[in-house]
Amino acid sequence: MLGAHLRRMREEAGISRADAGWAIRGSESKISRLELGKVGFKPRDVEDLLTLYRLTDPAERERLLELAQQANNPGWWQRYDDLTPNWFHSYLGLEMAADMIRTFESQFVPGLLQTADYARAVTQLGHSEAPLPQVEVERLVTLRMSRQAVLTRGLRPMRLWAVIDESVLRREVGTPGVLRRQLEHLLEMSRRVNVTLQVIPFKAGLYAATGGAFSILRFAEVELPDVVYIEHLTSAVYLDKREDLDKYHVTMDALSIAAGTPRETEQLLKEILATTTE
Repeated sequence: MLGAHLRRMREEAGISRADAGWAIRGSESKISRLELGKVGFKPRDVEDLLTLYRLTDPAERERLLELAQQANNPGWWQRYDDLTPNWFHSYLGLEMAADMIRTFESQFVPGLLQTADYARAVTQLGHSEAPLPQVEVERLVTLRMSRQAVLTRGLRPMRLWAVIDESVLRREVGTPGVLRRQLEHLLEMSRRVNVTLQVIPFKAGLYAATGGAFSILRFAEVELPDVVYIEHLTSAVYLDKREDLDKYHVTMDALSIAAGTPRETEQLLKEILATTTE
């Protein structure tokens, strides 16, 4: 967010990245990285840039300098850096900052809607050859449960719009009873005002998004573009170019149309629950 503010002010002041870099004893590439939020912010650099961009409003200067300080503070999730891959760290920060996430899943229940038992079973799936120590499994489960606080936080809870394939609701996970408790949790969460849940039923046939799961993160700050997140086995892709965003927005809209309405989804959940073992 701070990088976006700095870019907007630089452009409005008619100053090039090269000249801005010179002003803070850096380079054009450093300004580019600052504006993209890819590096930390030194208070002195931010002060000098605000002066260069002719920002004279003391309240706005103070707000942006406070934002710089916040940007440099480590997030709570960084205590789990030793257990999560580097490419996932950025997503955790984006998820915490997002105002809304639209997500599509074809294999698993979205992480923000998983129960602890379901998350535990999914975590162990990826380490069948060399099982993780139980203490590490529990830390990863705690991380996932902690992330879900974005849906219930008192100040502007995040909005979640999840579209999932019906097979997700029928695929047994973990020990007996895990799936049933997960379905009950989905039913409960779908009734929250900030959560929209849709299921694409088998009877809908083939649908878009044959490439697999993805998420679109949207932020309250108008300066920030949406971000598409696509996770692979050993890496992840972050997309924010307009042409990419347009394609994924169209695909997500098509998925929402193919899926049952929230009311139809609630009925389907109840029907599956009626045939699911304890």
